[in-house]
Amino acid sequence: MAPAFVFETSSDEEHDDFQPEHEEEQDEEAEAEAEAEDEDEDEDEEEQPLNKKTESPWDFAPYYESVAEEHARKSTTSIDFKITKALQNRTVPIVPNDDNSESDSDKQEEEDRIEDEDEETGDAVDVKSFYVPSDGASFSANSFIELNLSRPLLRACEALGYSKPTPIQSAVIPLAMNGSDICGSAVTGSGKTAAFALPTLERLLFRPKRVPAIRVLILTPTRELAVQVHSMIEKLAQFTDIRCCLVVGGLSTKVQEAALRSMPDVVVATPGRMIDHLRNSMSVDLEDLAVLILDEADRLLELGFSAEIRELVRLCPKRRQTMLFSATMTEEVDELIKLSLTKPSRLSADPSKTLPQTLTQEVVRIRRMREVNQEAVLLALCSKTFTSKVIIFSGTKQAAHRLKILFGLAGLKATELHGNLTQIQRLDALELFRKQQVDFLIATDVAARGLDIIGVQTVINYECPREYKSYIHRVGRTARAGREGYAVTFVTDNDRSLLKDIAKKAGSKLRSRTVAEQSITKWSEIIEQMEDQVAEILEEEREERTLRKAEMEVSRAENLIAHREEIYSRPKKTWFVTEKEKRLVAKASKASVEKETNSGKAVISAQEAEDLKMKEKRKREHEKNLPRKKRRKLEAAREMLEDENQMKKLEGNDKNKNEKTGLSLVELGYRRAKAVKAVKKALDTGKIVKKNNKKSEHPNQRQQSRTREMQELFQSDMSEKKQKRNSAPGKKKSKHSFKSKSRYKRK
Repeated sequence: MAPAFVFETSSDEEHDDFQPEHEEEQDEEAEAEAEAEDEDEDEDEEEQPLNKKTESPWDFAPYYESVAEEHARKSTTSIDFKITKALQNRTVPIVPNDDNSESDSDKQEEEDRIEDEDEETGDAVDVKSFYVPSDGASFSANSFIELNLSRPLLRACEALGYSKPTPIQSAVIPLAMNGSDICGSAVTGSGKTAAFALPTLERLLFRPKRVPAIRVLILTPTRELAVQVHSMIEKLAQFTDIRCCLVVGGLSTKVQEAALRSMPDVVVATPGRMIDHLRNSMSVDLEDLAVLILDEADRLLELGFSAEIRELVRLCPKRRQTMLFSATMTEEVDELIKLSLTKPSRLSADPSKTLPQTLTQEVVRIRRMREVNQEAVLLALCSKTFTSKVIIFSGTKQAAHRLKILFGLAGLKATELHGNLTQIQRLDALELFRKQQVDFLIATDVAARGLDIIGVQTVINYECPREYKSYIHRVGRTARAGREGYAVTFVTDNDRSLLKDIAKKAGSKLRSRTVAEQSITKWSEIIEQMEDQVAEILEEEREERTLRKAEMEVSRAENLIAHREEIYSRPKKTWFVTEKEKRLVAKASKASVEKETNSGKAVISAQEAEDLKMKEKRKREHEKNLPRKKRRKLEAAREMLEDENQMKKLEGNDKNKNEKTGLSLVELGYRRAKAVKAVKKALDTGKIVKKNNKKSEHPNQRQQSRTREMQELFQSDMSEKKQKRNSAPGKKKSKHSFKSKSRYKRK
């Protein structure tokens, strides 16, 4: 095994030696031109920064083929083609009147003042002992020159329009250049990607170039975020010789395998595809890895990648630098920190549970009678008020696809982003929205993490998020880097309890927006008219999908027949987690999330809370209306269940534990006999039908021995009392020999 590579500390002198001669000549020419411009244009100094063009850090076009080529290869048509075809076949144009264009955006500023709640953590001692104190970290810097970055990186920052470091960048870059482990958290849109990319590239400038190896691994939860990080690193490293590779699902495995064999310096990957290459690709390993970066760590663990992350951490050398970044910190993230980081510095530039001050938060209340018209409310808002640069978050993939069809039929330019699309279609949607060729991006929570699309003005939560953490990441797509933005959330009656929790934790004021009834009614009628066309488009897609599956099966069979020997001669692929195991892990994680939401500390979802309340209410009303005898039977049955549970506990515990329960043997026997009597009476009257189960023929003697003993004890006691009563003269026999405990007490 090759020895682990350790970076040397950087200095300005070594840095100047690294720069090529042609770059120095370009710098001298640029400086001469700049001096000439300063002498000639002293009056226009203030206007120059405004007119200066900067490169965009994100560019998705180089990562995929055109969507038209993909559809031509698969013999399918795009959703936009189907929508235009439906519009051409439409006989009467459906366009809402613009008479009341101003009435649908009447805002009622109902300010909800919320007091901030200070949350104290009980693990203060453990945190202090585990984390290294970061007293020397400074969260302010006037320029990137103060952070001792190299000249190529400074040129790249200038080309991208980065003039002043953000607080998280000012704190992370000096510590990361020293090689220490870092756990960083900050608000969304604070520049976390550049915070870990710049120091990593700075250290890679002084790598041993004779030995090519994978030295940096960056793991992200989603493919789109990985593409974005890869594009960002390539833009920052455009004036250096550092090579970067992208390894994500949905793209060509062979191309990625060839790129990994060439030993790039930086690999940006998703966990599943990276483990696939490490297991099944030849000459790919992480023996010389020097830096491991986990971006959006909480989301990595949420998506069920915890086992993959632990496996990758195990495959990495112990002598490495690890950096972990996330906008929100959870208990699972803390466990991962303790597993993968050694003596890390915890840096929190801004409170992770606060939102930018430039964000305006609004709420649209959807009453119970108006839930059917929620699509009409959305179309009314998007056609009049929020007309461009809008991201709409829906709850499901099917809802996002339906909204895309409705927007297209209504004449609004929109694109969709969710898991049912191919990777080419997903990247194409992001590129169209980034270039502002469409006005609306309808997405699921796939787009809620890390995506930094410049110029997003509004985020609309068409489906209210279930957690405050999800709300933070959704609305964090706007109001980034000091810009202004709007966040509009649709709140139904079922979401009110969650809305209160969001408002309390957000610590900001919420405005209520009212949409005009006339525009809602108009759009509801339009949607009703478009239902037939929506159904036709969905049916056409279903038919195309069926034909595509059949063609794939045929081509697969033909390949197996034609290339049987070649296919079976290949080594069999091994999987870290199979599809079946993934589904089981997803179910387990979902169950754990439900347990957390049902606990007292966590927030119960609004729908579950209301269902529980209604269930209890119906139960109480039903019991009140029952006759007296039936109520007593119910009480007896409940007591019987309680006694069985107590008996199980008593059998497993010691005598001391039995005494602590405070239940005497006589009282226990009385309750059990009362329940048995009620069940016998119900059987005699025919209200309960006894089921002949095979299991009842052979009861467990250990469980039944205790109950029989108590029954015999109580029956002997009752028989003695009966004999005494019968022997007493002048007393008539009562019809009901068994009486309740309360009647005994009265007499």
